[in-house]
Amino acid sequence: MNLSLFTRFSRQTSYIVGRPATFVLAVVVVLVWAFSGPAFGYSDTWQLVINTGTTIVTFLMVFLIHSAQTRDAEAVQLKLDEIIRSQHGAHNMFLNLEELDEEELIEIRKEYVRLAERARRAQRRGNPDIGVPQVNVPSK
Repeated sequence: MNLSLFTRFSRQTSYIVGRPATFVLAVVVVLVWAFSGPAFGYSDTWQLVINTGTTIVTFLMVFLIHSAQTRDAEAVQLKLDEIIRSQHGAHNMFLNLEELDEEELIEIRKEYVRLAERARRAQRRGNPDIGVPQVNVPSK
């Protein structure tokens, strides 16, 4: 697998940041900073150190973690698309569904709510809840 330097870096950083030891290290840094307050007279500079440090780390981590999560979400979507594509009777119109706009997603959701309601009514009448009914989604 030939990953870019940024991809490798963001993946490794996300892994490291998510470890319990990293959390413990962050707590230790905050405690050291807090206990050093009297030595620095709780000065503005002392406060600025923690504020600046945490702001910089947070700012950079947002981009690295977002990169890793975006890549993971895309991989999950592709896996779901493959499951849909490979299932006999599945509706291929649901491939790449995440690319639809909000209104189209709302219409599809409404159709599935209607299908679920019909299935529940049928089940209450003693009919089985099986099969792959046609999905009727209005087109633009």
